[in-house]
Amino acid sequence: MAHIRKSRRHRTYPRRPQQQGAVLKATHVMADSMLVDHMCRACLDTHTSPPSSVPSSLITSLPDQEDSFEYALSSNGAWAGYKAHQNPEFFHKLASGQTPQIRKRPWSPAAQAGALWIGCSDSRCPETTILGLQPGDVFVHRNIANIVSATDINTSAVIEYAVAHLKVKHIVLCGHSACGGAAAALSDSRVGGVLDTWLTPLKAVRHAHGEELTSIGDDRERAVRIAELNVEAGVKVLLANFTVQEAIRDRGLEVHGCFLDLASGKVRDLGFGNAKAHVHAGHNSSGSGEIIRGHHATLVFRSGGVSMSPQ
Repeated sequence: MAHIRKSRRHRTYPRRPQQQGAVLKATHVMADSMLVDHMCRACLDTHTSPPSSVPSSLITSLPDQEDSFEYALSSNGAWAGYKAHQNPEFFHKLASGQTPQIRKRPWSPAAQAGALWIGCSDSRCPETTILGLQPGDVFVHRNIANIVSATDINTSAVIEYAVAHLKVKHIVLCGHSACGGAAAALSDSRVGGVLDTWLTPLKAVRHAHGEELTSIGDDRERAVRIAELNVEAGVKVLLANFTVQEAIRDRGLEVHGCFLDLASGKVRDLGFGNAKAHVHAGHNSSGSGEIIRGHHATLVFRSGGVSMSPQ
């Protein structure tokens, strides 16, 4: 593990403050740009002015009034300015087209693997964030309760484009805990209008596994279980898709069924599909003095705070 050198220069990057003019400080020692951005968001506000080393293009004027939409636009301006400063070609490459690839280290053409992520629309499940990826790394489709139905032309079109045109090597269908759609499917009351129609496949899962679900006394555990069963049902639909079947036969496309635990932030393999996701060691919850290693960097948790060094 490489240690942080004290001689490295500290840089500050502006983020949305509680009071106008405040900035967030981050140490620029990460191997991956997204980790820098995440560390900036995790730092505490300070009431100092940005140093002269920060380009003026990175500093976004902030509205005097607290407004969520203006906040989002302001945050976007800060993010875009930072990304462009860090890598002037970043947005140019994004605009030139997409070839989703999850880049492994050490880099080699054979190590790249494009992926289609099918997940829930829930705001707590942003795939690029929880996977530690960047824009352009993964092709995404999200809907309420991550339902995959053979009759849904929207989902089917996404699958066909990702598999037949982008040539992704993985399809990941991921459910999650505390899913509102799962809870609604367990209820006998109406949600209303189109939502009841949309949840029909999930309600069918409930009836197909009624005895098992009824035997679970805890409401949260029951909701988790139906969400897992929903992933299993969706994986079966994926494996029955002709485009997917051809890609499995011709080039070894892998289909995974996974589940995100919101309480821990961890994604686990459910064992569905024609392949299993690889779970790497070192993913336990952080504690004092604990080390978590990943492809991008190493996090070291100590009583005095968190430090990060490149892999």
